[in-house]
Amino acid sequence: MKNSIDFIGGDTRRSLLRMVGPLLAAMVLTMAYNLVDSLWVGNLMGETGYAALTSSTSVVLILSAIAMGSSNGAAILIAQTAGAKKEAGGLISVSLALAGAFSVGVTAVLELALRPLLSAMNTPPELFSMAYDYLSVYLLGYAAIFLYMHFTAAFRAFGDPVFQMKGILLSTVFNAVADPLMIRGFGLRGAAWATVLSEALCLVFAVVYHRKKRLFRLTLQRADAAWVRPLLADAVPSAVQSCMPAVSSAALLLLVTGFGVTAIAAYGAAGQLEILLFYPAMAMNMALTAITGQCSGAGRTDRVRDYLRCALRLGTVFTAVLSAAVILFAGPLSRLFVDSGATAAIVQDFFRVVSVGYVLYMATSCFLGETSGLGHPGRSMALMFVYYIVVRVPLAAALVRTPLALDGVWTAVLISHIAAAALAAAQGLSLLRTKTPSRTAPKGEAA
Repeated sequence: MKNSIDFIGGDTRRSLLRMVGPLLAAMVLTMAYNLVDSLWVGNLMGETGYAALTSSTSVVLILSAIAMGSSNGAAILIAQTAGAKKEAGGLISVSLALAGAFSVGVTAVLELALRPLLSAMNTPPELFSMAYDYLSVYLLGYAAIFLYMHFTAAFRAFGDPVFQMKGILLSTVFNAVADPLMIRGFGLRGAAWATVLSEALCLVFAVVYHRKKRLFRLTLQRADAAWVRPLLADAVPSAVQSCMPAVSSAALLLLVTGFGVTAIAAYGAAGQLEILLFYPAMAMNMALTAITGQCSGAGRTDRVRDYLRCALRLGTVFTAVLSAAVILFAGPLSRLFVDSGATAAIVQDFFRVVSVGYVLYMATSCFLGETSGLGHPGRSMALMFVYYIVVRVPLAAALVRTPLALDGVWTAVLISHIAAAALAAAQGLSLLRTKTPSRTAPKGEAA
């Protein structure tokens, strides 16, 4: 068993950049992957087709968040085990088995409940059929992408973030080629089929990559049912935490829907542009979770402090520059998705109001990565619940009824970012000041 990056003895800044760089590249490629669907649907099917895709996006985001969050939670335990120099093959085997069983079950349930779900989301009648067609096909690939994300978590925990970047690059290129062909042939359902095929390709790549690198051994002989409980203890809070933005987005979409199709399309375009600002923070969070897990497993909490400081400095400066550019050009950029002046005006207002919130989101992500990596994903989950559900949604529901109207929803987003950054900083710094001991990695076989 070997690690690709030495987080304990290596240079802090260099090790962090070596971890974050490929993860950020993977996130950018993921953004490109998502943009492919949006751009082709918006340009080939118009405002109605794009609005239908936006109506489906809330479900897609929640499912993607569960996959990403649960895998990030599994990475905590795997990283702690790797940091303690213990064999992790059995743990990873159990993680993949749980991931497969869960994702298949979710797919079956949602396929049966899809129509009532779309009705509960107040999907406009003129969009309902297209949204159903897209999601009914998209769900068929969920197990593949869920398993792929758990493979990425295992490699990331061993200090290999390059795998995730390569897999997403492969699927993005495939999707870019297949999307226009499938959309022209089958409409919005064709876009979903292109996504399903690219997700299956990711999973095949994961298996091939594992056989080549052999950073860990997958074998049912080393699988131990005793791993199930600690895996769930990390994976469930992390999955719930990751779902909070998507659940909040779905709730806000219900408020935006009342302003018509143009507002729905604008909200979708703003969400696509927001990804530019969210993905760097998500990459930093995943990197710090894995790094902190390894340092914690090795008993080096002092190194956690070093990485957190470095991440905050690099992350906030990078996000400040990037967010300024997006805010400045938000209106023109939105026309890439829907060529509408009314849509562009709403998108411009969105970013004008939220503004500094994205820098605060980066800081929040850094502190939550540290907290989760130290073995406290439940605390991160609780904070995200307060941030997205307790503060953002009720505040948006109240402000949208004031003269602010849609701007009231955007104001609630900004206020929630401020609250989250303050709470996350207080919690993260408290853990470091009190030197709260991280949970000891579960027992494993000697490497």
